[in-house]
Amino acid sequence: MNATSNADVDPYPRKLERLADRRLLIEWSDGQRRAYTARELQENCPCAHCRENRRQPAPPAPSLLPVLDTAQARPLEITRMAPVGNYAYHIDFNHGCGSGIYSIERLRDLGAVVR
Repeated sequence: MNATSNADVDPYPRKLERLADRRLLIEWSDGQRRAYTARELQENCPCAHCRENRRQPAPPAPSLLPVLDTAQARPLEITRMAPVGNYAYHIDFNHGCGSGIYSIERLRDLGAVVR
């Protein structure tokens, strides 16, 4: 019989926490801890609309400052994070896209390791 060891299992999130500086902290099953900013997550949104926008050339710099609505003037924050099956998380933000479903593998690739 061939038993599966813990080393054969891909890491998965064990704990989610919002840090005082508004970053998201994920503690992984292998003990690694990674911190994520809302901006980093939103800039890496995997939804079709955001992926297509990232492929487009950047628009020319405007000659005037843009007028922001009330929501856009607030700092970007994660407002909700919910599991999608056993493979991903859906993340909502207070403004901008909230359609992305972030695979566990993608979340593992993003963020900064925290000691």
